[in-house]
Amino acid sequence: MSIHSHETRRLTMAQAVVNYLKVQFSQRDGERRRLIPAMFGIFGHGNVAGLGQALEEYGGKDLPYFQPCNEQSMVHTASGYAKTNRRLATLACTSSIGPGATNMISGAATATINRLPVLLFPSDYYATRHQGPVLQQLQNPAAADISVNDCFRPVSKFFDRITRPEQLLTALPEAMRILLDPAETGAVTLSLPQDVQSHAWDYPVVFFEERNWRVDRRPPETYRITEAVELIKAAKRPAIIAGGGVHYSDSSQQLLDFAQQTGMAVGETLAGRGAMPAESNMCLHSFGITGNPAAYQIISQADLVISVGTRLGDFATGSQSAFRNPNVKFIGINVVGHDAYKHSALPIVADAREALTALSKACADARVKANPEYVAEIAMAKDTWQKQKEKEIYTQIPGETMSQGQLIGILNEEAKPGDTVLSAAGNQPGDLHKLWDTSGGRHCHLEFGYSCMGYEIPAGIGVRMAQPEGEVYVFVGDGTYLMCPTEIVTAVQEGLKITVVISDNHGYQCIRGLQLATTGQDFGNELRARDAKTERLTGDYLTIDFAGNGQSMGARSWHVNTPDELRKALREARNETRTCVIVADIEKHRFLPPSGMWWDVEVAEVSSKHEVQDLRANYERDRRNLQRFLY
Repeated sequence: MSIHSHETRRLTMAQAVVNYLKVQFSQRDGERRRLIPAMFGIFGHGNVAGLGQALEEYGGKDLPYFQPCNEQSMVHTASGYAKTNRRLATLACTSSIGPGATNMISGAATATINRLPVLLFPSDYYATRHQGPVLQQLQNPAAADISVNDCFRPVSKFFDRITRPEQLLTALPEAMRILLDPAETGAVTLSLPQDVQSHAWDYPVVFFEERNWRVDRRPPETYRITEAVELIKAAKRPAIIAGGGVHYSDSSQQLLDFAQQTGMAVGETLAGRGAMPAESNMCLHSFGITGNPAAYQIISQADLVISVGTRLGDFATGSQSAFRNPNVKFIGINVVGHDAYKHSALPIVADAREALTALSKACADARVKANPEYVAEIAMAKDTWQKQKEKEIYTQIPGETMSQGQLIGILNEEAKPGDTVLSAAGNQPGDLHKLWDTSGGRHCHLEFGYSCMGYEIPAGIGVRMAQPEGEVYVFVGDGTYLMCPTEIVTAVQEGLKITVVISDNHGYQCIRGLQLATTGQDFGNELRARDAKTERLTGDYLTIDFAGNGQSMGARSWHVNTPDELRKALREARNETRTCVIVADIEKHRFLPPSGMWWDVEVAEVSSKHEVQDLRANYERDRRNLQRFLY
């Protein structure tokens, strides 16, 4: 685009931002869509006269304004929207200066770690400086140009501070490029000084012409495919770990075809849940720390592991202890070279769909076929896990209240094609990873790259914005709900119906379980009153009216205690048009069967308590099984 034109348009910097965002489009495989179709924001003195004024005058239907209740939450909404749109569209977020800006940092970190595009416009202090120290300004005697917005640098994939209106000419296009680059995407932060937002400049008219940003599919190198086929031909027990990249590249069908053709077991990471069609006998569903024992049984013995679109974090690899075959080899398929090379893998740096298509063809040409005995073993392990679920998890235990496993089982029964379940922290994402039924087009949205408490409800709103049909179930624990329930107001205000299902087990039972396993003690993880004798939080459990809280913000609410009451509430909620909150009392200390995979959480090396000493000895024994793979 040449800007050597005499035709200009005089706008403030903020007005230029709004007008530019209105004409940006993404395009992949011939499908074109708005890249930034809306902006969320909370106004303060740092942005109300700048971006606030610009949105009011120029936003209109092309860039509508949405009013959230919390700055961190609006970034999570953008992440949920971006993930549902396969990273081809996202939302913009504006905040005032100071705490409004820094509130967005957790959201930015969540987006970047999960490689989800979000566009952030935190306001910044005066660039002209003639006002002296302004309200909420951080003063650093050694560096006068530092503001709190510099905290965004390590959690952003691109950061720029716009100190002159004309700097938008390079900053905004670069922001769009990075948002849509699958190898670089994450939080993009343009820090906008309060005064510069209102400064005017004569922008070239061509800057505001519609622009298509094409998202290319990077093809694999032919020689890498040839090398990979040789490894596949030699393998007796090959397996695939499918990550979120399978979703983002829309390559589920290619994954199915390749797995069926070659007879490879497929396990899914948390981000990759639902990547493999559940009906296939090759699909072992959840693999990892929170996975199921059948997937671990098969994949831990693999002699070849192909990772597709996954970062291979410690929850997927059992802190590098998951792969028990001493001769195991790896192939890494990823658009990010950093991930493709992990575990000394043969790297295929490419789009997942293109790589899987090329591998399928090359394997067919090489006459690679599935091993019937291995395929039967995979199917048997899958069937064993299914029977274990029915016998141990979905059955009511006499004398106990409903378990979380039962809750998910009922949610599975009531869910329909097109519905989405969403979770992020506590036991909920791990239990959904194990149990959620993705057959028939039922979707699973798990944020576990950052496991950010408070992500769920605002991200659910983003999912609803991107998914007009079907139910959006936001599955949270009571502890997570207390972190950020207020976006229910936003959902009600905008008529964006979500159904929040609260699993009420009186505290942070996930961490309590880990605490008992690593310290032998129960300390500070349940929602209890302080005991006057012990001076610790070991008194009575708190009585919290979560259903009343949801109702006070405009939602229809239910409080259920039994499976039948839960079914009834879910059916009534489906027929509701407004946001719903279902609070389910859950057995406090009952958990799902473990995957059998180890996770490295180090026990205190020194303690006067014998139970801690014993746990440390066990930890050191288990750590000897840790495998280290060269990069």
